[in-house]
Amino acid sequence: MGARLRRLFAGTTALTFALILLGVYTASAGAGLSCGADWPFCNGGLMWETVPGFIEWFHRLVAMITGFFILGSTWGAWRYYDSTRIRAAATLALLVLPVQILLGGGTVLFYGAWVQVAHHGAALIIFGALLATTLWAYEEPRRKTGATAEAGSGYPSDD
Repeated sequence: MGARLRRLFAGTTALTFALILLGVYTASAGAGLSCGADWPFCNGGLMWETVPGFIEWFHRLVAMITGFFILGSTWGAWRYYDSTRIRAAATLALLVLPVQILLGGGTVLFYGAWVQVAHHGAALIIFGALLATTLWAYEEPRRKTGATAEAGSGYPSDD
């Protein structure tokens, strides 16, 4: 589980970075404005009607998937690591996530420089926390478990 969990951390970090790039593209294309001042919907409906609307909804879909990856990474950090710094970094990413979601809605409802900066800033906090989680997981041993401690090395295998 060790190598798989580290790959989950790395994948979550990479997905978050891709989401940030997608968000920059979404904002620069003005796609958030394609739904009018309507969030979480788009012009009163659940589907997009234009290409910019699709871009906005695709960003929202990738954000939702990324959120679940962040949740899973945080759970894995708490379940399989004793390291306070790994747990804290993963938890920070998870705690900032609801704020990020609300700021994302704010970019549609109150489009302006302050909300764009705050939304991007929260994204960078999440990314930085996930990057720290990933890097620290690659340098820290996982906690000992009873079965593996008796079997030899003291750490679960890196299968």
